[in-house]
Formats: sequence, structure tokens, C-alpha cells
Amino acid sequence: MALSLKLPTASGQVDAYTLRGTAPVKPEKGVTFNRIAYSAAHVVADPLAAIDPWLQCAVDWDATIAYRQRLWSLGLGVAEAMDTAQRGMGLDWPTSLELIRRSLDAARDFGPGALVASGCGTDHLVLENVKTVDEVMAGYEDQMAAIEKLGGKLIVMASRALARVAKSPADYERVYDRILSQAQQPVVLHWLGDMFDPALKGYWGSHDVDQAMDTALAVIAAHPDKVDGIKISLLDKDKEIAMRRRLPPGVRMYTGDDFNYAELIAGDGVGSEVTHGQSDALLGIFDAIAPAASAALGELAQGNVAKFHDILGPTVPLSRHIFAAPTRFYKTGVVFMAWLNGHQSHFTMVGGQQSTRSLPHFAELFRLADAANLLEQPELAVRRMKTLAALHGVE
Repeated sequence: MALSLKLPTASGQVDAYTLRGTAPVKPEKGVTFNRIAYSAAHVVADPLAAIDPWLQCAVDWDATIAYRQRLWSLGLGVAEAMDTAQRGMGLDWPTSLELIRRSLDAARDFGPGALVASGCGTDHLVLENVKTVDEVMAGYEDQMAAIEKLGGKLIVMASRALARVAKSPADYERVYDRILSQAQQPVVLHWLGDMFDPALKGYWGSHDVDQAMDTALAVIAAHPDKVDGIKISLLDKDKEIAMRRRLPPGVRMYTGDDFNYAELIAGDGVGSEVTHGQSDALLGIFDAIAPAASAALGELAQGNVAKFHDILGPTVPLSRHIFAAPTRFYKTGVVFMAWLNGHQSHFTMVGGQQSTRSLPHFAELFRLADAANLLEQPELAVRRMKTLAALHGVE
């Protein structure tokens, strides 16, 4: 029997919608990839905590770690305590460090295939009080020491504080030279565009993306043995391709392009190094489409490029919707998908961020998830979507 419900449209009307009834794709057991693929993972809030949600952070640790175990079981790595986990939008540094500790412990219990890389930033600093580049370096060093003490691999996150106080590209070079020189193992650098975080506008010391890219490449070229790769989230596939073709041998491009990830991961094969012709992945959208991402990457590893695109291509419209402007609110769509699919019992977020998108936005997200064959438990998804609609007066 077909499943139907009433959903609002962008025009303000309410129309009946019937699910397609197509079974979600599932990866083969023991699937292997020929790309490194990290999913930036969300956190599950504790909805029963007696706190002020806009001011305090309460995490359901069991549900949060269970979600990471799910990602590992699908062959995906976890990019921990990143912006998808609401870092800088509700998740503070002490809670982030506890999340990293618990995730690393769980990865050790899971086994050697459980990849984790953890966000290292400067978000514990009071932004308005930071006056010098030296303070930024000390901030990075504090978090770096704490994560490395736990045995963690670093993702050196873009710093709001550095964007605030740096006067030139030379300031960025000085900071990254200091951090990379001290790193115990190769790190992933992190270039997040201002569409994800307006406070990062002009990162690498220039508002011109090509000039900023030159500075980032100079930093990498000075320490190629300390850089595993760079994740860029500019939502511009041509810029990403241009940069990856200029990376030193062995340094990976981790796509963070949630608009064009399918073609960037598939690659074009151009360049003198394998890593020049294809992107690895460090993506927030992989949290929401994990089974499809895993199945597609498995097909790619077997040389089935057409099948890879058949699986992953339909997820791109969903991703573009989730990451629509204001892009920084994409985390709400990611958590909404986890709730629809039964991976958490509620649609409540750290910082009350569930309120950042409208009911018509969620309704279209639901339709696109159905079109992409991503509703893992259709009956549950319909029931939960009806509940959300009813809360907004649609019954």
C-alpha cells in the first residue's frame, strides 16, 4: 500500500504527496574503497537535559557514539568535532574535546578500520579579546596538545580569530608554519569558505580566491611531509580542481564541495599524480547519505563508474537543498535526516538549531530524500514528517 501525506509547498499551498516506494541502496558487507572518505558527523543533543538550549550544551553520548559506529560499519571515516557537529554553533571546546575522546575510544574498540580525524581550532578563545597572531598560535597549540595527547590525528580548522587579526598572507604563513612544524603526524588542513562561516571571509589573507589559494599552496609546499591533505569547502568545483592539480606529490585533495562531490570524487584523471586527477572526501553530506555514499564508493573501487554515478547522482539535489543559503544552517538538514531514518529518537539540536529552517524547507528535503532512495524506514519517516507538519498546523 502506497504511503501518502500532506506537505506544504514553497508557494504556501498544501498538497498530497505519495512516496515512490523504491528500496534504499545498501553497500555490500565488507565494502572497500579506493578513496579515503570521511563523513563529518553530527552530534545528538540530549532533549531531556534541564538546560537553557541557546546558552548551554547537552549531548546524548550514547546516541552520538552509536552514530559514529554506524558510519564506521559502512566503511566511512569520521571527521570529528567539525562544523557538522555544530562546532562554533552550539558545541563549545570542552564538549568538543570530550566528544573527540569518546570517539577515539570507540574507534579503538571498533577496530583498525575505524578512521578518525579531529578538529583542532581556536574556538576556545574569546574572539573579541584576541589581538595578536601570537595569541592565535597559542590557541592552536593548546587544542593541538590536548588532541594529540589522546592519540588523535588533526584537522587544522580555519580560525575565526586568525581571520580577525591577520594583516597579510605572511601572518597565515607564520601561524601554519608553527603548527605544522610541531605536528606529530600529517594533518588535514581545512579551508572553509565564507558561505559556511561569514567570519572566515578573506581567509589566507586575501578576498581573491586565486591569491588565497597561492598562499595555502605555499604553506603546503613548505611542509609536504606534514600535510596529509587539504579539505576545501568553496562550493566551486573549478577552483578545487585547479588546486588539486597543484598539490605536491602525495598530498590529497579532500573535497568539501557538497554541491559537486560526485564528479569531483570520480575525478578526471588529469595530472602527473593520481591525487591530481581525483578527490578524496571529507563531507558533511555523507552523514545524511551514508549508505548511498558507501555503496557508490564501493562501485567506484570496482571500476563501475556509471553505477557510482547512478547511486550518488540522485543525492546531489538533496545535498544542494540541505546546503542552500544560508549555508551555515545545513546542520539542521543533516540532523533532520538522521531523525527521519530512525537514528535518533527526536528532532532537537544543540543550541536549538532545529529552528533554523522552515517547514517548506523540510517538506522539500523529504521529497528529495525520497527521490534519492534515502528513506531507510519509509513508514517511520512518514510518521515523523506528519508529526512535524502537525506541529506547524498541517494535518
